[in-house]
Amino acid sequence: MSKILHIKTFGCQMNERDSEIMGQLLARSGYVYSDAPEDADLILINTCSIRDKAEQKVYSLLGQLRDLKEKKNTLRIGVCGCVAQQEGVKIIERMPHVDLVVGTQQFYQLPALLARLEGGELHQAIELDLAGDFTIPSYREVMQDNLPHLAKSTLAPVQSFVTIMQGCNNFCSYCVVPYTRGREISRPFADILDEVHQLVAQGVREITLLGQNVNSYGKSNAVAPQSLAFPDLLRAVAKTPGLVRLRFTTSHPKDLTPTLMRCFAELEQLCPHFHLPVQSGSNKVLARMHRGYSAEEYLDKVAELRRIRPDIALATDFIVGFPGESEQDFADTMQLLHRVRFHSSFSFKYSDRPQARATNFTDKVSEEIKSERLARLQGLQNEISLEWNKSSLGKKVEVMVEHNTTPKTPGETPRGRGRSAANQVVHFLLQPGQTMPAPGKLIQVLINHAGPHSLRGTLLDSCNTPSSSIHG
Repeated sequence: MSKILHIKTFGCQMNERDSEIMGQLLARSGYVYSDAPEDADLILINTCSIRDKAEQKVYSLLGQLRDLKEKKNTLRIGVCGCVAQQEGVKIIERMPHVDLVVGTQQFYQLPALLARLEGGELHQAIELDLAGDFTIPSYREVMQDNLPHLAKSTLAPVQSFVTIMQGCNNFCSYCVVPYTRGREISRPFADILDEVHQLVAQGVREITLLGQNVNSYGKSNAVAPQSLAFPDLLRAVAKTPGLVRLRFTTSHPKDLTPTLMRCFAELEQLCPHFHLPVQSGSNKVLARMHRGYSAEEYLDKVAELRRIRPDIALATDFIVGFPGESEQDFADTMQLLHRVRFHSSFSFKYSDRPQARATNFTDKVSEEIKSERLARLQGLQNEISLEWNKSSLGKKVEVMVEHNTTPKTPGETPRGRGRSAANQVVHFLLQPGQTMPAPGKLIQVLINHAGPHSLRGTLLDSCNTPSSSIHG
C-alpha cells in the first residue's frame, strides 16, 4: 500500500532541487506525493536559514503541524536542510513532535533513516555531520530506476535544475552557508552531463545549473579531468542535443572571469540573463562583508559583460542595513543601482545569523532605519524594472511556454504564461482560431502591456515555427 508524502520547501532553488531528490529517493520506498499535508503519512520541511525570517516561518509551520499530529499519531514529521543542520537537537527540544532532523549532506540517507524509525530502532533521528569526505551521489545512484520527478517543483516539467556543486568557501561575514552546507564540493563533470542528457531525453528543454558559487566549479576538489572549469562545463552542456535554453546561478563577482563572460556571446543556448550579487555599493561595507571586490571592480565587470553581450539582462542581490552602514554607504548603494540599472534585484534587511562573523559586530543599524532604506531601494528598483519592461512594448518577444490554462467558463479567452530568454515573466492571450501551445514550446508574443514584474501580450501566428529552429 502506498504511503503519502508531503514536502514543504523554503528558500532557494538549491532547496527546490534537494526536495525533488528527496521525493525521488522516497518513491522507491512506496511514497506518492500529495499537495495536502492533512493526507500525508510523512511531512518533510526542507528549510532555509539564510535569513532569520525564513527560520521563523519554519517554527511557525511546525507549531501548526503539532495539532495535525495529535489527530493522526502515525504521522511522521521531518525537518531537513539548513535550519536542521544549524539547530540540530534543539529543534526536537523545542518541538518534541518532530521525528526526524536531517542535515544538508545526509538527506540521501532518508529511506534508511525512515526504515529505522518505522522498525522502532529510533524514537527520533538526528543526522547532521558535515563529513569531510562527503561526495554528492551520482545521478545514476539517485535515479537508478529512472524514476520521474515526484516532489513538486516550482518549474514546469520542461525545465529542470541540475546541481553542479554544493557548499561555499568564501565565508562572507554575514552568511551562514559554509556552516550549514559545508565547504565547496564539485560534482564530477561526466555525472553532470549524464544527468543533463537524461533530463533532455525525458523532454526537458531548459536546464539551470545550480551551486552556491558556480564560478568556482572544479577548484575545490578533484573533478576529472582536473583542468576543467565552469566555462568548460557550460560549453559541454550547451552541446546537448535537444537543449534549447541554458541558465546558471549563483555567481560570485570575484570569480567572474573573461572566459566565462565570453560564453554569453559564444553559446547560442545560454540565455542573456545573469544574476550577479553585488550586496552593497559601498567599498567600506563590501570590505566588512568580506566580499573580495570593490564597487569599481564590480562596475568594470558589468561594463565588460554589456560590451560582450549588449542585450544581457542583469539581476543582483542587495543587503540593506549591514552593521556600520552609514547614510553615505547606503547612498553609494543607491548610486550603483542608478548606474547599473539592474533589470531586477532581490533585496533584504540584514539579520544576524548563527556563527556568521557579523553577528558579533556591535554597530548594528536599527530596524526602523533598515526598513526605511529597504523601501527606498525597492522603490527605485521597481521604477527601473518598469522602464526595462516598457522598452518591450510593441515588440515581439520569444517566450518558452511554462503553463497554460483551460477556460473555466464559455467564451473566456485562453491564456498562458512563459518566460523570455531575459527571464521576464510573460502572460499571453490567444487570438481567435489559435491553439494553445504546449509547455516547452517557443512562441512569439507581441507585448502590449508592461508592469514592474511581468509583461503581457498576444500570441502571434509564428508560434507554429518548429521550436528546434528557435533558440533563446
